[in-house]
Amino acid sequence: MSLKSGAPTSPPQERSGNSQPTLGCFCGVVSMWNMPLLAVTVVGHDRPGIVAEVTEAVSEVGGNLEDSSMTLLRGHFAMTLIADVPAGPEPLRVRLVDLAREDLSVSILALPQEPTGESGLLARLSVHGADRPGIVSTATATVARYGGNIVDLATRLGSEMYVLIAEVIFPANTDLVKINDELATVMNPLGVQASLQPDDEDLF
Repeated sequence: MSLKSGAPTSPPQERSGNSQPTLGCFCGVVSMWNMPLLAVTVVGHDRPGIVAEVTEAVSEVGGNLEDSSMTLLRGHFAMTLIADVPAGPEPLRVRLVDLAREDLSVSILALPQEPTGESGLLARLSVHGADRPGIVSTATATVARYGGNIVDLATRLGSEMYVLIAEVIFPANTDLVKINDELATVMNPLGVQASLQPDDEDLF
């Protein structure tokens, strides 16, 4: 509701001594009530039950879980989920306060609705070899030069090998063989092998 021009505004209310401070562990809460799609990110010390607690909170505030991704990164829990929450971010923020009080960072961000499908040629990028700086940046820069959009990426450092797996969507008429040859050339000085293969011959 907009204020009429020239209408007086109330002075800011002073915070009472009994009011509770905002929890700093909520990294970002954007209240965009006309956008019920929320991105919830939880990162921190791993323990059993985190996924159950977060998804239960979404359900209890009337939200519908759409997309999610969770993994352990060097022993740290990391999860991002997208949920349709008509009530907006505030009820979910309140519901997740207990998690935020633990050794966990909780972020809630309102998102605009976006198309869920992307047309193009789907390919799988695989890179493996001894670990050294520059592997991910070199491979992804090569993909980007040909208009490739990385829609999923995972890397893992084992005891003897670094592995990168990515799903990439290229423009429909992209020459994957040419990109595969260039990847082999630019990745060879890093001591790793790279391969780019079509993941589905059909457009989607």
